[in-house]
Amino acid sequence: MAEQSWKNAIIAVLKDAKHPLHYREITERILARGLKTTDGATPDATVGANITASIKHDRDASPYIKVGKGIFALRELEAQPTTIEPEPDGADEVIRAFGMYWQRELVVWRRQPKLFGRQQVGAKGVDFSEQRGIYVLYDHHTAIYVGRAIDRPLGQRIYEHTLDRVSGRWNRFSWFGLYGVTDTGKLNEGKITPTFATLVTALEAILIETLEPPQNRRRGDDFMAVEYIQDIDPELKEQELQRTIRNIEQKLRQAP
Repeated sequence: MAEQSWKNAIIAVLKDAKHPLHYREITERILARGLKTTDGATPDATVGANITASIKHDRDASPYIKVGKGIFALRELEAQPTTIEPEPDGADEVIRAFGMYWQRELVVWRRQPKLFGRQQVGAKGVDFSEQRGIYVLYDHHTAIYVGRAIDRPLGQRIYEHTLDRVSGRWNRFSWFGLYGVTDTGKLNEGKITPTFATLVTALEAILIETLEPPQNRRRGDDFMAVEYIQDIDPELKEQELQRTIRNIEQKLRQAP
């Protein structure tokens, strides 16, 4: 299948869905179907920007309409377009990025480890080792320790827990970061001007994500942080490749 433009890919996904989608869901479907490839680390932002720019500049000629916060539909499929409101610029967001239940065994632990993640399969990887914020250590899904990475970055702080009194008690970790990510995959502190409301939103979201209370069905109103899925450390991938090669060579030598 020939690669499409972002516009055509977005339209194709919304047309097939036949109902409104959040721009992050649109992005996931585009990449999963191979309609578009990207070298960027933030394809969600690219899709969101394409849609909002079209709505802003093309107005009634835009193929999209906004039907909720971050949720869009094709104009031709919606009988009652809703009032378009500007998207927040994110300057007042406290938590910009986060990762949930990352696995300890997928990281090569050293004093300055790498913590690799990506927005979606197909997006550019990001190293979050220099992230600042809050982290949680788990024994499987039971939280056993909460810490902060402020004076020392996230990677170093979690590495220290591979050596201290909780070293043998955790195998997963989650983190909530103050730094956003640029499209080139770099961490960006940006401007943070939190309000009382956004602080409460961030606290609520962190508690919901960490504790997973059964009566909460979402992570909190207006929580706009982007979740990143964990990537295995390339060093571990290389080690696994070398083991595979050695095993094949051994079998070939043993073959009659």
